[in-house]
Amino acid sequence: MPERPQALFAMTPQNVPLVFPPELLARLRACVEIDSTLVAQDFTAPRVREALARTEVLITGWGCPRLDPAVLDAAPKLRAVLHAAGSVKGFTTPEVWRRGIAVSSAAAANALPVAEYTLAMILLAGKDVFALRDRLRERRAFPYGGILPGVGNHGRRVGVVGASRVGRRLIELLRPYDLAVTLADPYVDAAEADRLGVPLLPLDDLLRTSDIVTLHAPQTAETRHLLGARELALMPDGSVLVNTARGALVDHTALIAELRAGRLSAVLDVTDPEPLPADSPLYDLPNAFVTPHLAGSQGNEVARLGRTVVEEAERLAAGEALRHAVDRAALERTA
Repeated sequence: MPERPQALFAMTPQNVPLVFPPELLARLRACVEIDSTLVAQDFTAPRVREALARTEVLITGWGCPRLDPAVLDAAPKLRAVLHAAGSVKGFTTPEVWRRGIAVSSAAAANALPVAEYTLAMILLAGKDVFALRDRLRERRAFPYGGILPGVGNHGRRVGVVGASRVGRRLIELLRPYDLAVTLADPYVDAAEADRLGVPLLPLDDLLRTSDIVTLHAPQTAETRHLLGARELALMPDGSVLVNTARGALVDHTALIAELRAGRLSAVLDVTDPEPLPADSPLYDLPNAFVTPHLAGSQGNEVARLGRTVVEEAERLAAGEALRHAVDRAALERTA
């Protein structure tokens, strides 16, 4: 039997048993040699430094320190980084790819709960649930049995901005509903949009023609304030903005102005900055529904990230190609 490669955890220690519950940890140990009591939060710590010298596989997650050249010099045997979370931008460096180290991410698994959250918010927004809940709580009375004009999801126009993993999964989840879904993404052509089963529109046209706009683009220099005052002004009166991507995609000053005017509503799971200052108007505006960055994997969902990494480790041990390898060339335009 071939010797198992040496592995090391590098993440927030408290997350290890959540991401790798006993059954997954057992599977991981069957294909790599790993000490679950040693978790790197600081690559300069003596025990960690000693382990790095023999580490072939780094199992990373939220809280992983940056993999700069000095760290990589201390890990001469490192050949793979398996990330039990989404984006690898926060801790990888160009040197990782220059040295030919394979990088894999559980971003596809993390996309699932984000798309599910977004679907739920789209359907709730279509029913005007947030405003009507507040009205019921304030008045303690409601005209039950009456028909509410302007409420409902039949034929509601939903504009998806970004054919990311989340955006694509959301398009799949929206398919069974009687909704009119469109897509804006400068990296998608008409043929690809046709395969996704949605019309492709320029961003301005999507904004003008959507009742609900949902953001699924990455945060890059190009997408900062993708929706500013001009773009938000294009959205129809009464429309809803949903953001589960990154807060910096939206100019919050411009958004707050629209919300104060009562023209738009917003569902924000991400903000800029994050968390918001205690005096932010977004906490109190009645047409802003703000949640604490919980759309991504939480609670029992994080084990799905661990399972993705375990499956990648099993492929690595078997000499197979990684299924979720990160494409360095595409990293600049992905999350």
